[in-house]
Amino acid sequence: MMMKHLTKRKLAFVIAAAMGIAGCADDGKDGQDGAPGEPGPGPNPPVTEVSEVTTVTMIGHSLEEGQIRYEFEVTNEDGELVNGLAKAEAKFAEKTENGVVMNRDGAIGGYTDTTKEGAVLNALGDGHYEFIAPMPAVTTASEGIVWLRVGGDSSTQIARSQPMVVAKADMVHTTTTEACQSCHVDYAASHLKHPSYTAINADGEVDLVGGCMVCHNNVSRAEENGGYATNTLQKIGHINHVTRTKDGEEVLGFEKDFAVTNCYTCHAEPVMNTSIAGNGCSDCHSTDMSESAALLSANSDFDARELHAKAAGITERATIRAEHSTSLSAIYMNDLGNYCTDLTLFKGEEMLDIEALYAEDGTGTLSYASTYLHGYNNKSIVGRESRSYETSYKGDGSKTFCHETLDLQTPQIMASSRVTFNLGEDAGYDGVSFTSYSPVTELADLNNVTDYDRRHAVTTDSCTTCHNNETNYHKNGSYVEGGLDCVACHNNGQDRSSKNSAPGFGPMVHSMHWGIGNALSGSKVDEDGNNVENSAASLNADNCVSCHAEGIDLEAVPNRYMRAKAFHGGDTTKMASPITANCFSCHEHNTDSALNHMEQNGGTIDAEVVEDWYTQPTAESCATCHAEGKSFGIDKFHNFER
Repeated sequence: MMMKHLTKRKLAFVIAAAMGIAGCADDGKDGQDGAPGEPGPGPNPPVTEVSEVTTVTMIGHSLEEGQIRYEFEVTNEDGELVNGLAKAEAKFAEKTENGVVMNRDGAIGGYTDTTKEGAVLNALGDGHYEFIAPMPAVTTASEGIVWLRVGGDSSTQIARSQPMVVAKADMVHTTTTEACQSCHVDYAASHLKHPSYTAINADGEVDLVGGCMVCHNNVSRAEENGGYATNTLQKIGHINHVTRTKDGEEVLGFEKDFAVTNCYTCHAEPVMNTSIAGNGCSDCHSTDMSESAALLSANSDFDARELHAKAAGITERATIRAEHSTSLSAIYMNDLGNYCTDLTLFKGEEMLDIEALYAEDGTGTLSYASTYLHGYNNKSIVGRESRSYETSYKGDGSKTFCHETLDLQTPQIMASSRVTFNLGEDAGYDGVSFTSYSPVTELADLNNVTDYDRRHAVTTDSCTTCHNNETNYHKNGSYVEGGLDCVACHNNGQDRSSKNSAPGFGPMVHSMHWGIGNALSGSKVDEDGNNVENSAASLNADNCVSCHAEGIDLEAVPNRYMRAKAFHGGDTTKMASPITANCFSCHEHNTDSALNHMEQNGGTIDAEVVEDWYTQPTAESCATCHAEGKSFGIDKFHNFER
């Protein structure tokens, strides 16, 4: 039998032809497509042994007898899986009847790391790890705050991760991260105690309170079976925000109109401990309980926040503020040719009788009811038109103020009013004050009236978030509505010294918190008699979002001067351009370089005052480069987002 030898090419052709013939149906059409196959494994994800930013993604954890087991994935700043992890740290603050506790001796809760005996870190795959953390006191029934941190070992190039609160039992604290960061904004970026210990939760959200409580437990280290740190978190909140000891000396915490008794500021929910002998309460109260204290201790069904707010008078002041309001009429001329405005006080919709409530000797329900007339130009108050007036009552409850002469004779005029409810030793400070602004009137035609519209680029709770006792700063001017009351005196033309800090409203506030006005306004002096910085210095001045939650539009700042004797030791012949005045009031610490830059771009703090100064445009061009969104926008150097 003869065997025919075929080349590989010919053989492939024959096979293909045979398959083609077999694959055709009788009508010559192709058959049905088969089902799609399973997808392939895909390319392997990139792997590295280096990270500058280490991110932990939790896969799971479990509390077991004598240990906590963590399973997690580690990636770097580029999303690459990280191999070679050599270090992991674990902490557990256990929830007890006295709050969360992590003993240093391991009797309650526990902490360990990979350098400790019995701790095991296993690599389960690329970037995939298991950490078994021995903690003798832990049981399957334990609950509390579970904490993890990895990286940072000197033998690797893996950066230390941000701490993570892996899990947290319900109701271990009633304060919130949002409450803390309403003032501190971004604690992790601050220069305060332990900012690198600011924790996130398993979803990547900041959990400042939970992260702090892992070490700053509810029970002090100084007590029997105490926690990790001497300072409990409640002591940090209750005591250290008011007064504290540093290097053996008492230093001030938050010294101006902050009431630690306004528990609502920090506690979003009613506090859990209601025993005066218990933690939190004992920070301020003596443990030698009276009968009334014992009664409260026995009755857990009360809200300690309400109790403290009532006792401190905060509830009374807040209620008066919520129930009342004032209004001020447009300026009109009476039969004597005086410039008059009518002040009205309301409780809800009811118009009250100011005459019946007010007494000149200060003994009435109202201690103060007054008005000022102002010059107005280009959406700015440019000075006080009149400092004296005659008062009368119309019989309908309103109070009329008539000013005989005007000092400035600006083309537009308007009025402001102050009404104060008589509370405390000095109602100018301790009372509840209301400020209103009238519509704007054309001096040449008092019938030509428009709305008062001054730019006010701060939020309503900017001041009261920190200054929380519902009182006034001074002179019947309250903290409400972002300091809108203050503008009646601290404005472009009311040339105030403000302790020689900065002019106007915005510059003055900036300086009093972060400029030279900070030390000038402090209430302590050092051994040489020099003023000591006030507590605002503990906050990060870059966090403009604390007050300017909606950002700053430099293009919207009225391009007009403001009187600036505050910058010049009382010299009333000087004025400043507005953006420069605001920026310099914080940046005056580096006077030469900052001011030179501003002056090179048209800004000034020492222009000479002319007769119609408030109508003169300035030459500053700050917004050209520094308006939000620009390459060198203010938002590139300051924080306007939470």
